[in-house]
Amino acid sequence: MARILVSGFEPFGGLDANATGAAAQALDGSVIDGHRVHGLQLPCRFEAAPSLLVDSVQRLRPMLVLALGLAPSRSGFALERVAINLSDARIPDNAGAQPQDCPVLPGGPAAHFATLPVKAMVAALQAAAWPAALSHSAGTFVCNQVFYALMQAVADRPQVRAGFMHVGPELGPEAVAQGVRVALQAALAVRP
Repeated sequence: MARILVSGFEPFGGLDANATGAAAQALDGSVIDGHRVHGLQLPCRFEAAPSLLVDSVQRLRPMLVLALGLAPSRSGFALERVAINLSDARIPDNAGAQPQDCPVLPGGPAAHFATLPVKAMVAALQAAAWPAALSHSAGTFVCNQVFYALMQAVADRPQVRAGFMHVGPELGPEAVAQGVRVALQAALAVRP
């Protein structure tokens, strides 16, 4: 059975919960349009999160990867288009790291674009009455770092489509999981 990998994060920044990690765990083992979902909760740590996701991609060999992150300043679902080669943390991560003006990958490309059909995913979410938008900036915190590392890891694997989606804090784990299902169904319906 073909595989989909969905990742989310643990709580960070003094928050008690993070619906993205809980939603990824809730989706683990489910099947979406004949594809087995593997859910993964990442630590909110610059040093550990990217390698954990990349290792999972290498081990599971999924055909789709959707990384999720909580964006306290946004609402609804935001499909990210671009990951940039920059870590510039406004707050410390869960290990106390707060990189400033550092590349995610020294010498790496300035940016990577999502390879998921982000416009189709936004349209599907909107058609299902979820608030959704296309975003051109994943920020410069751990979310962007994970998104950049993911896209770098699959850059030479055109058969793997990948991307990142931010969610607002008003969405609980069940709502996030429902929205992710809608978005993934749309991604699967659009052939590369």
